[in-house]
Amino acid sequence: MPLFDMPVDQLRVYASSVTAPADFERYWDETIDEARAFPLAASFTPMENLLTVIDSFDVSFAGFDGAPIKGWLHLPANRAAGEKLPVVVQYIGYSGGRGLIQQDTAWAQAGYAHFIMDTRGQGYGGLLGETADPHPSAGDVAYPGFMTRGVGARDSYYYRRVYVDAFRAIEAVQSHPEVDAAKVIITGISQGGGLAIAAAGLTAGRLDGVISVMPDVPFLQDFPRSIDVAARGPYPEIAAFLNRHRTSHKGVLEVLNYYDGVHFAARCVVPALYSCAGMDDVCPPSTVYASFNNYGAAAAQQPAKEMEYYRFNNHEGGQEHHRLRQLHYVADLLAE
Repeated sequence: MPLFDMPVDQLRVYASSVTAPADFERYWDETIDEARAFPLAASFTPMENLLTVIDSFDVSFAGFDGAPIKGWLHLPANRAAGEKLPVVVQYIGYSGGRGLIQQDTAWAQAGYAHFIMDTRGQGYGGLLGETADPHPSAGDVAYPGFMTRGVGARDSYYYRRVYVDAFRAIEAVQSHPEVDAAKVIITGISQGGGLAIAAAGLTAGRLDGVISVMPDVPFLQDFPRSIDVAARGPYPEIAAFLNRHRTSHKGVLEVLNYYDGVHFAARCVVPALYSCAGMDDVCPPSTVYASFNNYGAAAAQQPAKEMEYYRFNNHEGGQEHHRLRQLHYVADLLAE
């Protein structure tokens, strides 16, 4: 795949054309307040994983509208009695779920608590999932996939539910007695990276304890440009929907504007480590830089931020090289 987006010198200064709705903060305040009206009901059931160095727990908690959301919590088996561990909260890429119990325990292997959130309605591709999406709008007319599900109105849009789930996942894992609620790091690849940015923006001023975010080739950023230039992946679902619903472009963009990661990034207040791939035609590099360049823009004090740019990679990004970069980043962060 050749370069198709901006050269890196332009990426470093690119600013999205999107402007946050005037009631953006109020809308999300009200949405989080509605979610918190339901008891969190977080449960952690010990499970056999056949791994001698990791203890695993089957997790359930109340997400949007009180619906049960699944997850895995992994802890290093050699932890000291009474020890409270920093926790890495991980969100999953598009179409994937939390997977099988032993599939990803990397952060627990590194000595941290590792929480993986299932994604409602997904888990049919890549990793398996076990969380349904019972909301009535799940049956709305939409292009196959999740990008246009409920997009006729901001309150019914699919990602309203998932963003709330991501926020409540942090509250859930903070409630575990062996987790240090004051040392939460959130991360994810692609859709997971977009959810990490949304969760970091939503927690700012609403929930203490998040100390950093690591979005890896993040999705759900700069919707107008993404729809125009992404050649494959989920964004073309929106273009395909608008191909048939020819008069809906303006209304769809108005709804998506409440979910654009560029706005959540602006509200983040903690250090960030982003990654971007120069040949990424799923999450185009300009859309990732739109988020990165706006990161912390609304904060009283600009948080530290770093970008790893993988010039010759497509949506796979840095893979094992970037995981090693993240391991060093987290170790240095916690040592400060």
